[in-house]
Amino acid sequence: MATDSVYPVSVEGELDPALGRWLWLVKWLLVIPHLIVLPFLWVAFVVLTIAALFAILFTGRYPRGIFDFNVGVLRWTWRVGYYSYSALATDRYPPFSLSSRDYPANLEVEYPERLSRGLVLIKWWLLAIPHYLVVSLLQGGPGEPGPGLVTLLALFGAVGMLFNGRYPRDIFELVLGFNRWTIRVAAYAALMTDEYPPFRLAP
Repeated sequence: MATDSVYPVSVEGELDPALGRWLWLVKWLLVIPHLIVLPFLWVAFVVLTIAALFAILFTGRYPRGIFDFNVGVLRWTWRVGYYSYSALATDRYPPFSLSSRDYPANLEVEYPERLSRGLVLIKWWLLAIPHYLVVSLLQGGPGEPGPGLVTLLALFGAVGMLFNGRYPRDIFELVLGFNRWTIRVAAYAALMTDEYPPFRLAP
């Protein structure tokens, strides 16, 4: 179980101090090119994660090339979400890149030298169930009547910016924390770490 030490999945975001008051209304249109690319990346992510499962099961190691690609998909997804309706916290258009870049949102996962062969069979479905329940509330899911809590909070932040000229800092910290929680769970479910995700919003 994780303690209060730094978790091996780092999810960071820097709030843009000069957000446009109206741009958030059309970001759903601006991110369409990313929304065309990302589904293909996520299909590859799932297929490669299954391949990694068997590699870990037989060798105890996550193939480095697959690991780097999957981290890149998570990173790309986080940047698009940060720009759009998972945060609305920057107006800098996200790069079409899997690698680390100079961008207000970033994600890194520490490469594990060894992983448990036994945990790989159960952590992604059984052990992660409590977190799946939390994430379904934060992000919404099948059968949910509307957007998840994260999107609602991001929209509240945007409305606050529309009327006050600034994104409320308290809302931003919640949005960042909830996204951090979600991405940690995604990395754990994708077998990238054996360290159980903490039930906290802080790094």
